[in-house]
Amino acid sequence: MKSEANKNKFEFLRDLALELGAAEAKIVPASEIVVENRVVLKCRVGCNKYGKTLMCPPYAPSVNEFRKILSEYSYALIFKIKSQAEATAEVAKLLSKKEDDPALTDEMRKKIQDFWASWKADKKELLRKVCALEKAATTKGYTLALGFTTGSCMICDECNVKDRMCLHPTEARYSAQSVGINVLQTLENADMPIPVPFKKNPESFGLVLIA
Repeated sequence: MKSEANKNKFEFLRDLALELGAAEAKIVPASEIVVENRVVLKCRVGCNKYGKTLMCPPYAPSVNEFRKILSEYSYALIFKIKSQAEATAEVAKLLSKKEDDPALTDEMRKKIQDFWASWKADKKELLRKVCALEKAATTKGYTLALGFTTGSCMICDECNVKDRMCLHPTEARYSAQSVGINVLQTLENADMPIPVPFKKNPESFGLVLIA
């Protein structure tokens, strides 16, 4: 009963997430955030942004560091948003292609560009939501609340990696995957699954460690 009461006191944050446009939001024990070493390995071998932004590996806290940090929290807010980016079956098949692929027509290339432009705008909006929720928790007295977004940081066109100094430290947040969070499994365990592959509109994930 005590743990449920503790959990309920964070419902204000869930309510705010929904007000801000989250499709779903839940308060969960921090211990239910799934952290795995293999997630960061996937960053190394499967992402063309690896090493190109300070919010991603190898500059983000290591998985072991994050496990220790996570152990100091009891509750977290997880939420997901549905992107305004829309892909028909035809466009979905094109998204894996490079824009300079000679097989693409100008019309195909435009559809790909439009999708990624919309997706990028939604990812920036997700970051704003994460920061707003983190600030709301901080204002309520949870001064160590910390937000995470998904995917690579998109604030700057080119990250200031060479100087290892973020130019927007009050806005930038680490990617959940960059510290080893298995986003899909965490959401699956919370009965908030994200379909993969997505259908028409992709969904994304935000996290705030509260207290």
